[in-house]
Amino acid sequence: MMSTGKAAKLLGVSVKTLQRWEREGRLIPATRTDSNRRLYTESQFREFIGLRQAGAEPTRIIAYCRVSGAAQKPDLINQRRVLEEFVVARGLANVEFIEEVGGGLNFRRKKFLEVMDAIGRREVKALILAHRDRLTRFGFEWFEHFARTHGCEVLVLNQERLSPEQEMVQDLMTIVHCFSSHLYGLRNYRKKLNEALKKDVTHAPEE
Repeated sequence: MMSTGKAAKLLGVSVKTLQRWEREGRLIPATRTDSNRRLYTESQFREFIGLRQAGAEPTRIIAYCRVSGAAQKPDLINQRRVLEEFVVARGLANVEFIEEVGGGLNFRRKKFLEVMDAIGRREVKALILAHRDRLTRFGFEWFEHFARTHGCEVLVLNQERLSPEQEMVQDLMTIVHCFSSHLYGLRNYRKKLNEALKKDVTHAPEE
C-alpha cells in the first residue's frame, strides 16, 4: 500500500490530480484508512500506467487566463467572461477554467507548469486562450508546437484588448533590467580582470 503523496510522486502528478481522477472514476483508491486517507497498491498502478501508455485520447479542455499583477484582476475577470462566451458559443462542455497571476516571462508559474505537464501526459484535448501572450510573452510558437505534438489543439481568440498594454511595458522593463545587470556584471568582471593583470605585471620578476 502507498499513500496519496507517494502515489502522486510515482505518477508525476499532483495530489489534487489524483483526487480529481478519483472523482472522474479513472483511478479509485484500493482502500482507505480509518482516518479516511486514500491508499493505493502497486499492482493497480502498474495496470493504470499500462492503460495510459496504451494511448487513450485526451479529453480535457482548458481555458487559461493570466494577468501579470494583482492590480490587473479586472482584466482577469474580463478574460474569463470572454472565454466563457466563446465556450458557450462553441457548445463546449466540461471546460476547466484556470486563472493565474504571474508575469508572461516567468516560465515557472505554478498553474502554467501544471497545464504544460498535463499536455505532456496527453490529457488535454484543447487549450483556449484569449490572446497568445496570455500563455507566454515570448516563445509561443514552441509551446504551440509542443501542444500539437501531444494531441492538444491551441485555440486563440486573438483578443488584443485582453492583452493589457501595461504588461508589455513591465515585461520590456524586466528584459532591460536583466541585460543591464549582466552588463554591470561584465563591467565589474572586466575591471577586476584588468586589476589582476596590472598586479601580475607589477609583480612580475625582471629578466
